[in-house]
Amino acid sequence: MPRTVANQVDGRQLLRSSGSVAANYFEANDALGPKDFRFRIKISRKEAKESGLWLRLLDARGEAAISDERDRLNDEALQLVRIFTAILRKHSG
Repeated sequence: MPRTVANQVDGRQLLRSSGSVAANYFEANDALGPKDFRFRIKISRKEAKESGLWLRLLDARGEAAISDERDRLNDEALQLVRIFTAILRKHSG
């Protein structure tokens, strides 16, 4: 990634939100009950959405390999959102 101020700020935000996806998913697996489980999955979904935002904001400066990797990671974030949404539907109640 080009070392711009915007990329550095957005990159730090991406690191935080993407780490939070995993951390909250692990917490959901040790939930205190169904309500806590759903809460943690909702946070994971929210953080996956946020990760997608930060990825879209990163400026690749037209470098195809970087753009392709950014797009692949953004797609992965979207897939996680869909997975967490499916989990929430299955455990709604």
